[in-house]
Amino acid sequence: MRHLRLTLALVLCLPCNGQLVCPPLGLDAYLPAPEDNPFTREKIELGKKLFSDRRLSRDGTVSCATCHDPHYSFADSRTVAVGIRGQKSTRHAPTLINRVFGKSFFWDGRAATLEQQVLQPIANALEMNMPLEELPQHVQWNATDVSRALAAYVRTILAGNSPYDRYLSGDRSALSTEEQEGLRLFRGKANCATCHVGANLTDERFHNTGIAWENGFRDDGRFAVTQREADRGAFKTPTLREAARRAPFMHDGSLTTIEEVIEFYDHGGKANLNLDPEIHPLHLTPEEKNRLAAFLRALTGVVQDGVAPGIFR
Repeated sequence: MRHLRLTLALVLCLPCNGQLVCPPLGLDAYLPAPEDNPFTREKIELGKKLFSDRRLSRDGTVSCATCHDPHYSFADSRTVAVGIRGQKSTRHAPTLINRVFGKSFFWDGRAATLEQQVLQPIANALEMNMPLEELPQHVQWNATDVSRALAAYVRTILAGNSPYDRYLSGDRSALSTEEQEGLRLFRGKANCATCHVGANLTDERFHNTGIAWENGFRDDGRFAVTQREADRGAFKTPTLREAARRAPFMHDGSLTTIEEVIEFYDHGGKANLNLDPEIHPLHLTPEEKNRLAAFLRALTGVVQDGVAPGIFR
């Protein structure tokens, strides 16, 4: 067993794609990158600098890190994203952790690649409001260079090595009895694992939970991309990693605690014509809710970014 653990540690610390970007315990050791934007040390380091560079916004007041704060696991503690001049977006800024494994991006999946995703907040009038053709006047790099650098950096923002990961790796003391019971509920009665699956605890698909419904859809969600009526009110399943550090929750930031999220699902979401068939009342007891919440907090581990991991606790 000791030899096996040593071998695993060596594998996880080998350079990935030619770079020393080592995923923490619980994640795939291989970090995918497109052929036209491979990892390089210089590109990742530039992307990290640009991520906090307020010159990417028209008035120099906000950066990517404004809404994707490392201290909140690269998410936002505010209900919705706030851009230049205090303008409010319509959605909560999602976390960027483990987006290297993403299949599409934004709550509605409108971007197919990270290279596409990173430019949209820069150009968005409510967020950074910077015309992409003007970028070289402010940061000396053009939109393509900025896109590639930011995307390469975001692919290094990784979260893992939580008590849950150590438990799955064989350390049965990593989760308390209460947390282990919460895990069983997560996989069973609470029905969470239907959508929150895999190493990143998301199916990368879109579901209608009713959170956008209030006598009609306040946000059409995925429908705006596909124009399929069945997608109206559907949003991407977020990862549950680092959930305890990332309140508020849901695409609109309307639920402020893990307990509120559990209550929402326990009641079966909000009824509407497109409600996902997997969403139904759970009838959890108070004790079961506490155990489930304890397990969700056990998904808190370490967050690292860049070529040389910087860890935020």
